Amino acid sequence: MREEHVLNLIGGLDQPTSGTITIENRPVTHASAMEWTRIRRELIGIVFQAFHLIPGLTVAENVALPLLLRGEQGAAVAERIEEVLDAVRMDTRRSHRPSELSGGEQQRVAIARAIVHRPRLILADEPTGNLDSKQGADIVHLFRTLPQRFGHSVLLVTHSESAADAADYVWHMQDGRLVNCVRH
Repeated sequence: MREEHVLNLIGGLDQPTSGTITIENRPVTHASAMEWTRIRRELIGIVFQAFHLIPGLTVAENVALPLLLRGEQGAAVAERIEEVLDAVRMDTRRSHRPSELSGGEQQRVAIARAIVHRPRLILADEPTGNLDSKQGADIVHLFRTLPQRFGHSVLLVTHSESAADAADYVWHMQDGRLVNCVRH
């Protein structure tokens, strides 16, 4: 198993061939697609390596999407968008489209979109993989500040030693298996 498959399993994007996935003390291994959608909308935020921003939407519209899909609207949505865009330092770029942003800025928007619905868990797949070292360091710093500010956990898959060095715990995989855990 590759590292990104672990995130896909935890996020309900792939189904395991054996074992059990438990979220908030509830087994969800055999949850339906609709139940997984609900779990992601309520409990999980996902940051993909490739950003997956919608080109025709502005930064603010991309960030609002998870809230709108949950049926939220009005002033509460606007306040949450402001809060997360401020947290990721993208408040001044709210009206821009993804094509007008650098890779680091697109990643910040993807992070804002992942946290806007206040999930308990953020899954991040190689969030610094497409960035230069300065932008990567900025994103790692941002991920370090999120749990204190918003109270969620971050599970980050990375091959970057500097990103791993910033983590509280580092699990290593070898030949598709978790082989050890190091606490920093």
